[in-house]
Amino acid sequence: MKISVVIPTMNEEESIGEVLDEVKKALRGRDYEIIIVDTKSTDRTREIALSKGAKVIDEPRRGYGRAYKTGFEAAEGDIIATLDADCTYPAKKIPEMATMIERDGFEFITTDRLSNISDEVMGRKHKFGNWVLKTTANILFNIRLKDSQSGMWVFRKAALRHLRLTSDGMPLSEEIKIEAIKKGLVWKEIPIDYQHRKGEAKIQSWGDGRKNFTFLFKKRFGMV
Repeated sequence: MKISVVIPTMNEEESIGEVLDEVKKALRGRDYEIIIVDTKSTDRTREIALSKGAKVIDEPRRGYGRAYKTGFEAAEGDIIATLDADCTYPAKKIPEMATMIERDGFEFITTDRLSNISDEVMGRKHKFGNWVLKTTANILFNIRLKDSQSGMWVFRKAALRHLRLTSDGMPLSEEIKIEAIKKGLVWKEIPIDYQHRKGEAKIQSWGDGRKNFTFLFKKRFGMV
């Protein structure tokens, strides 16, 4: 199966080259494409991505979820994999997860950053925020996730037709998991080693956390 790796970017010149090198190394010998969905980068992100052989798509509308939706629409692969552009997620895990889809019948695989994470990589405040969001999602939707906010997923592109993805912002990370589980896709959550990010953080901890928390209730009670 062809694999489409979708990566949103906005001013990621410090790390995008390394991420793309890791993807290319991990998928050597496989049929794949790399899609960069760029939102108004003013640094060398686009130039670096193009020089590494990635396809760059402009998405002027801001939003984490919006970027992914644009990338999903453009993806030509049978399997879609997602990564951040800041070196936090292990691209080397993509082949293993893709094989689970090809061989074992899974339709959606998400990742768990939190079970083995250290305080050096994620501080107590962020760990607590992730615990609150995970616990709230599990209670509201009667599911069992260890990490509701992880941004690394690998799934069959065909599965998208079953999912109602409404968020254009950060809540897409929790929404896509909730939709996959509640719509009956064959899914699995696997642990990964999450690393220090490179470059400037785009997440606004309290603001994005509050939006994610509020979105869960809106989603649960049909207000989205």
